[in-house]
Amino acid sequence: MNAANEIYLQPARLIESDDPAIIAFAHEAADAAGDDIGRAIRLYGAVRDQIAYDPYDRLTEPESCSARRALARQRGFCIPKAALLVAAARVLGIPARIGFADVRNHLASPRLIKANNGDIFRWHSYAELLLAGNWVKATPAFDLRLCRQAGIAALEFDGRHDSMFHAYDQRQRRHMEYVLDRGHFAGVPFEAVLATWQTHSPGVLDESYLAGARSFIEEVNKPSA
Repeated sequence: MNAANEIYLQPARLIESDDPAIIAFAHEAADAAGDDIGRAIRLYGAVRDQIAYDPYDRLTEPESCSARRALARQRGFCIPKAALLVAAARVLGIPARIGFADVRNHLASPRLIKANNGDIFRWHSYAELLLAGNWVKATPAFDLRLCRQAGIAALEFDGRHDSMFHAYDQRQRRHMEYVLDRGHFAGVPFEAVLATWQTHSPGVLDESYLAGARSFIEEVNKPSA
């Protein structure tokens, strides 16, 4: 193991790989797999589909980005879901780090776009895992149920190739566009994320963002045939 990668095996800010619940989750999800790639694939599937995607939370609080809290709530948005995948990988001895990018979501719900002050979502998150000597990106944000509701293909992960959002949905509508790479980190840089939201998307920090919010999947319109 490269000494520089040791940091990506340790617990970190909001990536609580020493938490008993995360340790149990990782072993239950992936112990049956034969190697690191197989374990990573199983972890990815468990985080993607067992933790429902839900962007509505009190985003001024660091705990909104916590791997431990996402597991406890069984829901979360892209940052805590990526943090959980990173934490679970570290439990199993797979070096992992959390990555960020700004994306333009062409299919976001009107309520979310209004709160976000536009369709560019800053500090979208994914995981990076060190597998077979290569850093591979994995995006477990959108669960299978949500993807079926929205008419988009669920992202798969094979442990060898980057798994990133599709540019188009299944009806060839523009979906996700990556506009800025913010790099990778050992832990969640919450203060930097919050500062960006305060400048560009203050609506997602307002109490009205949560007031009366339904389950996110209820906002997603199934595309007509």
